[in-house]
Amino acid sequence: MAVQSQNATKKERDRIAMILYYLYAFFLILALILVGRIIYIQCFWKLDKDVAKYFIPKSTKSVIEPNRGAIIGCDGKLLALSTPMYQLYMDCTVRKDYFSSKGSKGKDMEKEWLDNANGFAKTFSSLTGDRTDWYRLIVKGRKDGNKYLKLGPAIDRETLVKLQESTMMGDGRNKSGIIIEKKDSRQYPYGTLARRTIGYVKDNSNSNGNNHIGLEGKYDYILHGKEGEIWLRPTDNRERIQNYDSTYVKPEDGMDVRTTLDITMQDIVDRALRRQIEENKSIEMGCAILMDVKTGAIRSMVNLVRDSTDWSLAETYNMAIGLGSEPGSVFKATTLTTALEDGYIKSLDETIPTNNGFVPGHPNYPQDDHVIKMKEISYLHGFEISSNYVFRYIAVMNYEDDPKRFLDKLYLYKLGQAFDFDLEGLRQPVIPSPDSPLWSNTALGSIAMGYTVQVTPLHILTFYNAIANKGKMMKPYLVEDIEQHGVVKKKLGPSVLNASICSKATADTMLRAMKAVTSEGTATRLKDAKAQVAGKTGTSRQVLSKEERQRFGMSNPYVTKDGSYHNLATFVGFFPADDPKYSAIICLKSYLIRGSVYGGVLPAAAMREIVDALYSLDPEWGREVRSEGQVKQMTLDRQVPEKDGSKETLVPDVGNLGLKDAMFIIENSGLKCKYTGTGHVAGQTPAAGQKAGKGSTVTITLK
Repeated sequence: MAVQSQNATKKERDRIAMILYYLYAFFLILALILVGRIIYIQCFWKLDKDVAKYFIPKSTKSVIEPNRGAIIGCDGKLLALSTPMYQLYMDCTVRKDYFSSKGSKGKDMEKEWLDNANGFAKTFSSLTGDRTDWYRLIVKGRKDGNKYLKLGPAIDRETLVKLQESTMMGDGRNKSGIIIEKKDSRQYPYGTLARRTIGYVKDNSNSNGNNHIGLEGKYDYILHGKEGEIWLRPTDNRERIQNYDSTYVKPEDGMDVRTTLDITMQDIVDRALRRQIEENKSIEMGCAILMDVKTGAIRSMVNLVRDSTDWSLAETYNMAIGLGSEPGSVFKATTLTTALEDGYIKSLDETIPTNNGFVPGHPNYPQDDHVIKMKEISYLHGFEISSNYVFRYIAVMNYEDDPKRFLDKLYLYKLGQAFDFDLEGLRQPVIPSPDSPLWSNTALGSIAMGYTVQVTPLHILTFYNAIANKGKMMKPYLVEDIEQHGVVKKKLGPSVLNASICSKATADTMLRAMKAVTSEGTATRLKDAKAQVAGKTGTSRQVLSKEERQRFGMSNPYVTKDGSYHNLATFVGFFPADDPKYSAIICLKSYLIRGSVYGGVLPAAAMREIVDALYSLDPEWGREVRSEGQVKQMTLDRQVPEKDGSKETLVPDVGNLGLKDAMFIIENSGLKCKYTGTGHVAGQTPAAGQKAGKGSTVTITLK
């Protein structure tokens, strides 16, 4: 029995061992299969793409915008730059369902959230100046289920940080519901100054095509840089992160454009032009350009257009390069230069017979009233008084047999072509040829006095700048170089349009004629400017538009039935006359008027203000003494309080005085002087006549 029992036990053990062996073998084989399968999956197996798309989160390509380059003034001041701005949105429904599930406790939580939202709305309005009732809109959005309520305009980083520190924004998006979207915004630190010249770039969806304006538009490809590329995939919490299995292209930031613009001079020219237009409601638009004589660098370009609804002035059209007009008498300088250069005029003091104001043999030309009472007139005096007869006479008597020889000189002066410029839109000038339909038997004489041709203010200034530069014509330009991180990548700068449009002797003779205009002729408002100016005035009627001619039913291209017309008043010149540093042109175009706007009045007044302001900026000009000037004895026309033993004194009146005179009077009164601004005294504190302790300070404001 014992033996049988042992055999049975042994058999049982063998059976269990066999079972365990089979189990071991099974799991070993299974493990080998799994390992093999893993190796296969890792190394050889490929998921069916049609199946994979249902399980793999879809990645999307996103464009990375580069940082746009800045536009910089000649002195390094930023005229346009991109800064990060933040647009806030609110998911008004955040945690609403959660609060509802908490019963009575949830009501308290809902009230607390609304109180926090109210506090946020008040702080947001306070920091941004936006008076919208945002709390009411948030409550309404919470009721209506608005998940994306836009909160006011974009804010800057400083405002964002203050909101995060003082409101429920600090609790995060999941609790506050506030969504922050960062975007770059183009900023213009100097507001409207040079706004049309600096320009802008709008979305390409702009249907009228005017979406690339000024320097921003012309140099958009440089300022913009190159976009980058990144692939993003969604996460479980609905955020999007970079998919590192996909390609990544780093963006290339835009480069900076350094301009020739001087924002201080831009402000001076803008204020001078603006003052003349604001004071005369008959002016529709005006422009002014200030240019460096030696290089052609444009230091200021102002374009002001009046809004007919509220009479405000804004830079909405670049008149300086876009207005092709008949310039009038400022064009007479080209006629005189040509006749001098060709030897037809040996001296400005030569005289010609006046013929009672009629050009000999040409009765079609109208009579010139300026010379009716004269038997003869010199070329110099004809230029001073801007006689139409004198310049018709010069052209007809010398070039009638070969007018093309006269016209070729105008092309030599670059008055017949739209040269390459740093802004798009430079108007192509129009100079008729003897073979064109525009030519008539009076065309040559009309061209000589600035009619029948169409040129821009920039073209006229370029010619006068060449005279100031002794015949060397520089190309006007606005961009000095292209930079990146302060390193010059491409140098642009000055270039020559024509090495010599005339001889130095001719340029000197023209200088004499232009100085006579401001000292004895049509621009005597500039006679006592702080720096002597040489230049020329021009007043011309402008051709009516097709719409105006149809409206008034007129055949006369210049004048309506009631005698109204558009006037263009211009002054162009350079200063200081004997050693020119700057050239400038000021143009004013009127609405339809029955009076006249003369180049020797408003434009000359603006020029006077510009010259005087720039004179005060440049210490070198303070040493200028004119050869024809007389130094007057220094006397005071303001009473200086007498010094006595009193501890108080009366504050003197220094209104409208220059800085040096004002300081002299104030300090001789026993007071100290402090000043702000440039120009003449426009205000003082304490006021004149008040008592002030000796040694106290009088603050004066110059404008």
